[in-house]
Amino acid sequence: MLLMTSSESVIDVLRSAYLEELETVMNYRTNSIVLEGVRAQEIKESLEADIAEELGHAGELGQRLKQLDANPPGSAAFTAQQESLQPPEDSTDVLAVIDGVLDAEDGAISTYQQLVELAQAADDPVTEDLAVEILADEEAHRSEFRGLRKEYSGD
Repeated sequence: MLLMTSSESVIDVLRSAYLEELETVMNYRTNSIVLEGVRAQEIKESLEADIAEELGHAGELGQRLKQLDANPPGSAAFTAQQESLQPPEDSTDVLAVIDGVLDAEDGAISTYQQLVELAQAADDPVTEDLAVEILADEEAHRSEFRGLRKEYSGD
């Protein structure tokens, strides 16, 4: 079994994070379309606002891969991971979507924490800075949806 170098590990996690961001965009878009009802409007608007930011993250990750002489993966490399963020059967189940967002944000936070550590080990301060920047955004999204979870579960 071959061990990956620190730089190869950074590239591997950058590619994974790139795909995670694009999957999040797909699921946020779908849920923002599918959700309905009076209670859904705030969640739909929040998802819509986050789509541009998540897509921006994917762009930044793709550019960083290119700078490292690696390419971002295409759709053939994609395997869906976000089971909990699939649209709910009941299109008014706002809490199911909020919980799915929280799961996705927890996964993203974990990915970026790992990327920070790997970038430090690889002596790659540019990737480390990018990971820290995106990590802060993901933590802000999680905080927003934790607040929404409290608000909507208290009905």
